[in-house]
Amino acid sequence: MELNIITSIITFFFYFTVNKIEVECLIKLFHTLVVEPSDRHATIGLDRNMFRNILHVTFGMTDDMIMDRVFRAFDTDNDSCVSVTEWVEGLSIFLRGTLEEKMKYCFEVYDLNGDGYISREEMFHMLKNSLLKQPSEEDPDEGIKDLVEITLKKMDYDHDGKLSYTDFEKAVRDENLLLEAFGPCLPDIKVFIFACKKIK
Repeated sequence: MELNIITSIITFFFYFTVNKIEVECLIKLFHTLVVEPSDRHATIGLDRNMFRNILHVTFGMTDDMIMDRVFRAFDTDNDSCVSVTEWVEGLSIFLRGTLEEKMKYCFEVYDLNGDGYISREEMFHMLKNSLLKQPSEEDPDEGIKDLVEITLKKMDYDHDGKLSYTDFEKAVRDENLLLEAFGPCLPDIKVFIFACKKIK
């Protein structure tokens, strides 16, 4: 990677979100994780499988749907590969992101179809993975449907049956614990710091 690209990344993030040492650590981590492409026209970066493996092994994420959405949130140019810049930008939200940045990121992850809303169906799919199956005669989806309705009562401020970003933002500002209401999509910072120290 050219020195001027690294310098511009470090300079940008030094002034806006994370410090120079953290950016250097993120870049080092990226390069230890990335395998050089065999095709000279291939992009250097993390593909979906490598990225999902990192989310699982390093950050303990296990939900396939959430991991795919996190990948899509990081891959801002939609080239199916997370570049070093996208890596640093994405992880800067995890490390030093403001509440506003984290809300936008989480909303993007939870908006499964990208239409600008978190619908009942999307909530159902995400919450389905968070509940333990109980052996009973009752329909197992009933508990999830009830949870969706409770969630809408708590978070749907305009009462239109779906969550807009405005609804989500108001709910999270009222109760910060709702930031990851539909599943963990922000890693534990302690886990990342531990991983970063291992590569120094």
